[in-house]
Amino acid sequence: MVDASGLRVALFATCFNDTMFPEAPRATVLLLERLGCRVEFPRAQTCCGQMFTNTGYADEPAPLVRAFVDVFGGYDAVVAPSGSCVGSVREQHPMLARRTGDGGLVRAVDQLAPRVHELSEFLVDVLGVTDVGAYFPHRVTYHPTCHSLRLLRVGDRPLRLLRAVRGIDLVDLPGAEECCGFGGTFAMKNADVSVAMGADKARHVRETGAEVVVAGDNSCLAHIGGILSRQRAGVRTMHLAEVLAATDGAVPDDATSGAASGAAAGDMERGMP
Repeated sequence: MVDASGLRVALFATCFNDTMFPEAPRATVLLLERLGCRVEFPRAQTCCGQMFTNTGYADEPAPLVRAFVDVFGGYDAVVAPSGSCVGSVREQHPMLARRTGDGGLVRAVDQLAPRVHELSEFLVDVLGVTDVGAYFPHRVTYHPTCHSLRLLRVGDRPLRLLRAVRGIDLVDLPGAEECCGFGGTFAMKNADVSVAMGADKARHVRETGAEVVVAGDNSCLAHIGGILSRQRAGVRTMHLAEVLAATDGAVPDDATSGAASGAAAGDMERGMP
């Protein structure tokens, strides 16, 4: 395992998590601090601009790309509990920067993008760890989200991390690599197709007999979880970070320090849960 104490690490919470699922970025901070990282939560961070880009507005995200560079450019590593948003930063930001014609922005994006990591990438590739000291005595199945699977190519990194969790009963998900049907704005533009794909995914989850379905993107988990809830399947959804942050010792609700408390304070400032 790499000594992480010398790394200046920033939490990129992502707007979806910050607004709806703050447990995932908080768990990310608790996990990274447990592994020796010094994590900061830059309050000035904004949306990465993926929603604009994915719907064809290629010029509108330029201010967000500039803001991302300004906020995160000074860090050794930027870590996010979202393959989707990290995929946007690494794959879309360079293209968006080139569209501006600003050579300085292009260079800044090119230098920063490789230091932006999805959580499982950072743990396995940067810190060199798969056993993070987690304990989670439940039957679990894992859904590999499309952006993490196809854009970032995280491969089996999340599964390697989950297999090392003490007490876990990890079961394979049938049709794991099939899309759940969320796809951001796809779910709104093509609702019927989206729900049909989500129903297939939910059926596969039920077939495993799992108590919990885990993924690295809360957007996909929201889609799958909504369908499972309507089916009264009794299956919970949890972000990978939450499982990896779990231990056999009780963690008080107010046991957030450093960047975790900063993220929580940011939520309260914006009136978020």
